[in-house]
Amino acid sequence: MFAFVGIYMPFWPVWLTERGLSPPEIGAVLSAALWIKVLTNPAIARLADRSGERKRPMLLLAVLALAAFALFPLVDGFWPILLLSVFASISYAAIMPLGETVALSASYERRLDYGRVRLWGSLAFIAASVLGGRLLGAGGPDMVLWLIAACLGWLVLACALLPDTRQARGGGRKGDVLRLAGNPVFLAFLAAGSLIQASHAVIYGFGTLHWQAAGIPDQVIGWLWAEGVVAEIALFAVSGAVVARVGVARLLLLAGLAGLLRWTLMALSTDLGVLIAAQALHGLTFGAAHLAAMHFITRAAPPELAATAQTLYSAVAAGIAMGTAAGASGLLYECLGGGAFLVMAALAAAGGLFALVVMRGWAGGRLTA
Repeated sequence: MFAFVGIYMPFWPVWLTERGLSPPEIGAVLSAALWIKVLTNPAIARLADRSGERKRPMLLLAVLALAAFALFPLVDGFWPILLLSVFASISYAAIMPLGETVALSASYERRLDYGRVRLWGSLAFIAASVLGGRLLGAGGPDMVLWLIAACLGWLVLACALLPDTRQARGGGRKGDVLRLAGNPVFLAFLAAGSLIQASHAVIYGFGTLHWQAAGIPDQVIGWLWAEGVVAEIALFAVSGAVVARVGVARLLLLAGLAGLLRWTLMALSTDLGVLIAAQALHGLTFGAAHLAAMHFITRAAPPELAATAQTLYSAVAAGIAMGTAAGASGLLYECLGGGAFLVMAALAAAGGLFALVVMRGWAGGRLTA
């Protein structure tokens, strides 16, 4: 799945351009794919919780995603591509949160270190991006679709080989889901995780442009991005000990504080030494926030609502919060330049405050619906 994202995220716009779409049309296609999962992912997770199954829904979604991308060579024009992109997003976007549920439940049941499993996703993303760039240069834009199809083909096989783990059928009543979503501690967790993750919007959208404007060579910029992912992987490698020592809620707070420091440093300076120090904090601003979120959901959400809780977090953090912040980041950067990072620092600080609410209100056990 991460290999697919490593091809899709950086190179799918290249294929769309080759098909004649304009930049605004490409933005609309990408935005629609992002927002549709806010509506569909919770519904799919709810069905998975009601059946108690994980493997068959993931396998079905992977097959549908592969079929959707196999149809792209047959469509032409903005509207057909947009509609097919929406269908493809409905298929592949729900796989990740369901997969996280499987990985986390297996980690706790079999006493595995979730972070040491998850780091292979980050490594796969890097490998796919690097390999995809080289193959794209050799084979042209059509190579993007072939690589995506190859990744999704392997994903179908991987889903077929998953252990058939199941939860109790039923997934709770609809009222239980609504009450869990309205639990003050769960809401504080959603706010904390979403704000901290959304604080990455400016660097994701304009980090490279900002550093280029400061005269930093492209090769050095590539290493700065790689440093952030390496820091993330390093944290995942020792995550078991870190979570045990620091605790889930404190780890979320630490991510917020690291975001406040990281984005403030980037707003104040483009000195290479400062940027190296700031990029090293990616292991905390993203990695620690992600670890804290996954462990909180596993420990706090009732087992029969695990996929629903996972997907609610994904829809709010990666959908609504990141989508809103990404949409605003262009205007912020245009008006403030590097000062836009100060707004991101404020988002991270606000996330840290909500993490404090989680620390005060959650004792580490299951939340009542």
